[in-house]
Amino acid sequence: MSFFRPTIDKLSPYVPGLQPAAGVSVVKLNTNENPYPASPRALEALRQLDPQRLRCYPDPLADEFRQTVATVLNLDPSWVLVGNGSDDLLTMVVRAASGPNLPVVYPSPTYVLYRTLAEIQDAPVVAVPFDDHFALPVDELVNASGAVTFVANPNSPSGTKTTNTQLARLADTLDGLLVVDEAYVAFAEDDALALVAEHPNVIILRTLSKSHGLAGLRLGFAIAQPPIIAGLAKVKDSYNVDAVAAHVGAVALRDTVHTSEVVERIKNDRAQLATALQELGCYVWPSQANFLLVRPPQSNAKQVHQDLETQGVLVRYFDDPALATTLRITIGTSDQHAVLLDSLRTILGRDPAATTGNGA
Repeated sequence: MSFFRPTIDKLSPYVPGLQPAAGVSVVKLNTNENPYPASPRALEALRQLDPQRLRCYPDPLADEFRQTVATVLNLDPSWVLVGNGSDDLLTMVVRAASGPNLPVVYPSPTYVLYRTLAEIQDAPVVAVPFDDHFALPVDELVNASGAVTFVANPNSPSGTKTTNTQLARLADTLDGLLVVDEAYVAFAEDDALALVAEHPNVIILRTLSKSHGLAGLRLGFAIAQPPIIAGLAKVKDSYNVDAVAAHVGAVALRDTVHTSEVVERIKNDRAQLATALQELGCYVWPSQANFLLVRPPQSNAKQVHQDLETQGVLVRYFDDPALATTLRITIGTSDQHAVLLDSLRTILGRDPAATTGNGA
């Protein structure tokens, strides 16, 4: 006997990357976390936190953080909504705008939570395949007639990025909402923020998990025109952002110098790791995120994933036919990369001096 809706009984839950048990030492390159500490100013704000903030309920709109987002991005606060991570905001969008006969559409493969959230709402799901180069299938997305269309930009797990021209064309043509999920945009060449002012159906989502090193805090925000923000606020959970996250996140967001330095370091490390992987015979997709999508030689990704895990190196393998030959590898520290590359040389049987180029 089940107490749940048939939809929930049949639902395949979202499966996150493996989290090692406390005290287990591994090289963790599987969940796109920032390998460097958060802003020193944010850490000091956490240490100096007023205990009264824990006794009282937080501001229902996380106004301190909301105002900070508005100031940093030169927006009016009415264009900003704060969430318990960007996943919380994804839930609000799907809850507010989709359901039976109101499809959720996205290019695939991408962030699998989009499907999970849509199925919870009994919304039809239309996953439009990317080509091998992860070019955005604009016409096919439009033809799918989504009430909500998600585009992760840069995309995960590919790291590839769609141009703003393509996104603008999509926004112009869609009748429903276009949600541009910019979780990784700090590592990209540009962002799509300007589209919000030009298109009343566009929502931009961002998070402090990646570029700000605050994945454990759970804090994100949406940017859209005020009527959209007001609609989403109707379906958010009460007090959805805790006082600690809102305060520490505001301090971190203001420390733009620290964030920029960390982001540049990760981008440089990304380029170096991509070159090293190519020298091992891997195909590496061009990335504008804090990870690389990699096809090992002989395309034996699942076995390589298992062998790396045996050696204490965690990378991400997706049980998806479109990704069966690939691994997603988070950009870590240079020391972590050295361990990864040494392990791969052993597994692949490659001479570290051999250079084979991308795709060999």
